Amino acid sequence: MKQESLSFEGIVLQELGNSMFRVELDMAGSHEIVCTISGKIRKNFIKILAGDRVLVEMSPYDLTKGRIERRLSDRGDNTELINNNSKSKKKKK
Repeated sequence: MKQESLSFEGIVLQELGNSMFRVELDMAGSHEIVCTISGKIRKNFIKILAGDRVLVEMSPYDLTKGRIERRLSDRGDNTELINNNSKSKKKKK
């Protein structure tokens, strides 16, 4: 029987190279794991940087490694900055 994977939210602390990242999970107490990116993120060239919020999937057998399934939006100042930049680009003709 296949065990279901565990999903957690976390923050990327460090980019280790080779599409590996150190992520701190949002759980009681700080738990750091090493993650790689999933195939969909790799295929669509989605950039992940230190400080990004991500959704991590882990196997119940090894709780030190995981896979980044998606990058979560912050809904903070970054989205306002992106919206302002896109409006200014549209005005230029």
